[in-house]
Amino acid sequence: WQLQYAGLSDGELAALQQFFAAAEGTLNGFTFLDPASNLFAWSDQLENAVWSLGSFLTRTGGVADPAGGTNAWLLTNSGSGAQSITQTLAAPGGYLFCLSTWVQAAAAATVTMLIGTNRSPQPVRAGWNRIAFTESGDATAASIVLGLELPAGAALDVYGLQAEPQAAASKYKASTMGGVYAGARLRDDALTFTTEDVNNHSATVNILYASHL
Repeated sequence: WQLQYAGLSDGELAALQQFFAAAEGTLNGFTFLDPASNLFAWSDQLENAVWSLGSFLTRTGGVADPAGGTNAWLLTNSGSGAQSITQTLAAPGGYLFCLSTWVQAAAAATVTMLIGTNRSPQPVRAGWNRIAFTESGDATAASIVLGLELPAGAALDVYGLQAEPQAAASKYKASTMGGVYAGARLRDDALTFTTEDVNNHSATVNILYASHL
């Protein structure tokens, strides 16, 4: 990845310099969250083992989705209490995350969006509608759980579950491996920057990741 920064304040530049110092350039690995990807793995395959499913929550694939395909899922809670579908990301819990998805239901329903211990009830109506929730988790945690919770008896269609390390949802990006990269490294041993004006700097940060299978 090549991350280009412009309009950096003195404080923001200092934070980048501190990060380079802590990583000791190319020496130490770190967890990198790709800002241009969906952090969830297998976002269109809710049957994959990366998704944790409540005991009384069933999922049925092949449902027509708002993008014109058949990648949506029918989630049905047959239990007497709330049931959830979640994924645990190996990402620092204190980051700001945006959780988004498309939902619809034959009858009016409610779904609760989950980011760590934070909850956001959202109405679900007939016809596809995209919902989103932005929140930070526990700053001391090395991972965070995100997903959806359905109340007892609820049934709704879901498409395009997406998690991003930013304040608002971007266009849905179907994922396979997800955008969390543990063991990423800096390509360079020093941070080179340009001062454009007072309290105004630009810099480029190059990040590498190799998957050792």
